[in-house]
Parts: sequence; structure tokens; C-alpha cells
Amino acid sequence: MITFSDSSSHSRRSFLQVGGLGLGGLTLSQLLGWKAAAAQAGIPLKDKSVVFLFMHGGPPQQETFDPKMDAPAEIRSSTGEVKTTIPGVTFGGTFQKLAQRAHRLAIVRSYTTGNGNHDIKPIVGQDSLNANLGALYSRIAGANVPSTGMPRNVALFPRAVDEAAQERVKQFGNFLAHGTVGSACAPFAPGSAKNGLQGDMTMWMSRQRLQDRMYLLDRIDGLKRALDNGAADGLGELQQQAVNMIMGGISEAFDLSREDPRTIARYDTAPLISPNSISKSWNNHKNYRDHGQTLGKLMLMARRLCERGAGFVTVTTNFVWDFHSDKNNAGAAEGMDYCGIPFDHAVSAFLDDIHERGLSDRILLVCCGEMGRTPKLQKNGGRNHWGKLAPLMLAGGGLRMGQVIGQSSPDAGEPASDPVTNDNLIGTIMNTLLDVGEVRLMESLPRDVHRVVTSARPIKGLS
Repeated sequence: MITFSDSSSHSRRSFLQVGGLGLGGLTLSQLLGWKAAAAQAGIPLKDKSVVFLFMHGGPPQQETFDPKMDAPAEIRSSTGEVKTTIPGVTFGGTFQKLAQRAHRLAIVRSYTTGNGNHDIKPIVGQDSLNANLGALYSRIAGANVPSTGMPRNVALFPRAVDEAAQERVKQFGNFLAHGTVGSACAPFAPGSAKNGLQGDMTMWMSRQRLQDRMYLLDRIDGLKRALDNGAADGLGELQQQAVNMIMGGISEAFDLSREDPRTIARYDTAPLISPNSISKSWNNHKNYRDHGQTLGKLMLMARRLCERGAGFVTVTTNFVWDFHSDKNNAGAAEGMDYCGIPFDHAVSAFLDDIHERGLSDRILLVCCGEMGRTPKLQKNGGRNHWGKLAPLMLAGGGLRMGQVIGQSSPDAGEPASDPVTNDNLIGTIMNTLLDVGEVRLMESLPRDVHRVVTSARPIKGLS
């Protein structure tokens, strides 16, 4: 389960971070606080997980889930429409497979993210204390599953499954942000084996480095013996989790070679859009390449992690849902080929897989971006930034599926019913993962975390 290499290019800090335990940022008081809360009232977890598939860049309303085919040509979907399994409801023409699974989806047509800025506000923003939503969850649930060391909060980027992929896009926001919640709660982000210690959980280090790690743990033992018995117990449990994880307790969850090849092929989006078919006239053609080559496998890895106890999994590819039809990005119709075809396939494969495994009620899938797109097409076929309305799709989690929530204006420009906000989305996610009524009784929580988790109101009509 553990591979040794004589590479000496990795830092001791990297080693400390292996497994997502965040030893560098986890204080003894945090550990004891979590332990005390668990002993007094039990951690208020539900047996559920959330996969947040972030459509970075801002997907268009009409070409995804709100085609408006009765509107003028410059308003309606540039990719046409397709009938769904929900009577009277159509999707944009690219989503052929999702249309046949619409009875397993809830589409929100009155969702607004608040502004048209490129950032990642539905998952990291002011509403979430500038922390990844998974960090808030992890602050309550604990950073790791005690019995296995599995990180509760994981973020998956293209390099998790493809060494040739680019580094994750960082200029519009940090998906690994933990805000004031604490670094121990930040998402664990596996990368390729060649690009860091976290690459598929294989330890690329010498045996001497492992001995160094054990020496560090031994030094912590010395500190532990100087503390009272309660503190020593807490620290000892953490050490045992770290060792168990490093020695192979959960590494197989991140290793897709352990999956049935037929399942990998079922998810795989790489054959759908050949990199050679992507126009090099767009500066972001490498982003389109990464999206098509990796999205399916990222969704498969997300399923594997949820099966093994991860509670919040962020999935995103390199910034592709941008449709200006400028030097950087394709217009709406061509861009939906590059973005929408892999998305349609990967999400459909995920929905089918969790359904067949009996996991549909246990895993909530959330799909959205940071904004929507202008109702009116530009003359060059592009759509610009738009903050008044954005697509939002949910599936599973034991919620009511097979419905459209809310209405949009005739031009898909703003809500025509009560708007659904980021606060409502946070409420839906937290109420899926946690017994919020019990969270209200957790006096040990920081006030700001307590406020966000307990005051956010879920999307109406889902429960």
C-alpha cells in the first residue's frame, strides 16, 4: 500500500500534510474541543455526503436548463432544446443524457449568485466565511473519519487523475480556503504522483524520511507525557490515525486502478472530445482539454470517496464555463460542445452509478457556477457575465427530485419568482449533512460557524 522512492525534493511540511490531517494547523485545544463535543452530545452527522461540481466560469441559463425556445433568436438557446422525462420541461440541446434522467434532478430556475464577477462565491465567499463550505462541515464533523483517517473534506482537480493536466486555476479564488475556521479543516487535495506527495496517496519518499516522520511523532509523545491524561489521550488518537492513514488505510480510495475497468470506461469523458478537435484559436484551449480528459474520472473518484466516508467533495476542472467568444473563450454554441458534452456524460454516469449502488439518497450532487450569462447573445455568438440569474442543478441526497423550482423572466434574465440565493444553497447543503437542530446546541463551535450553519434557510420545495 505504500511506495518508497529516494526522491528528496519534498518538504517536511508536505509530509505533515499527507492524509489531510493538517497536523501543522491543528491545535491541541481544537482536538480536545471536538472530543469534548462528541462525548457530551455526539457529533450531529447524518449518513450523507455532498459532491459539489463547480462549473467554473459561469454557465449560461438557456444552453443548460432554461432554453426559452419561444423567445427571439438572440435570446433562446443557441444549441436548441431536448425534451426531458419531466412533462413540459426541456433542457438545452447539449444535455441529451441528462434530459433522460431529469426525473432524478431538481432544477432551480430562480437562482441568483448576487453578481457577475469571476470568483467562486457559491462554494467560497462571504456567505461561507471565505472558507470552502466543506471546511465549515469539517469544523463540526472533524477533519477525518476516526476509524480510517479518511479526510472528511476533499477537493479534486484535474491533476488528481491526469499528470498531464495543468495546475489548478487560482486567480479567481482559492478552493482550498479555510478562512478563520482553521487550516485543519481545509480540503485535502490529491495530485498526481509526479507533482507532489499527495499524488494518489503513494508516498514518494525514502525510508529515511519515513523514519524522520516517526521520530517527529516520537517527539510529540514526549510532549504528550508532560500533559494531563485527557490531553495525552486526544493526541495519541490523532497520532494513530496519522500512522494508519500513511500506512495505507485509505489510499486505495484515491487509486482508480482499483476500480473495475468497465466502470472507468463508463465514466470516461476523454474519448468524447479529442484534444485535436479543440480549436487552438482560443487561448484557453488547454482548459477545454483538461475538462474533457478528466471530468468523468474525477466524478468516479468522488463516488469512491463518498462511499468510504468523505462528507464533502469539491470537483472542478480548469476554468472552462466562459463564453465570451473572444480570444480566450469560445461562444455559447461551440463552448457548450467543449464543456457541455463531457458534463452531460460524466454527471449522467455518476447518477446511474450511485442509483445502482443504492447511494442516491446518501449523496447530494450540486452543480452550479459563480454566475450566469447575459440573456441576449452577442453578434459573435458569445454571452457575457450576468449576476442576476444562474443555473443550479441538484440530484439525490434524499430530497424531492423530478421538479423545477422557481421561474425565470421571459428572457432568462432574472427570477420571476422568489429568488434562491447562495444562503439558501448553503442551508440545503448543511441540512443534508448535519442535524442542524443538534448543531444549535454545540456551544463549543465558533460563533460565526454556528451562525452560518444554523441560520441559512434551505431551498423551499426540496424537502
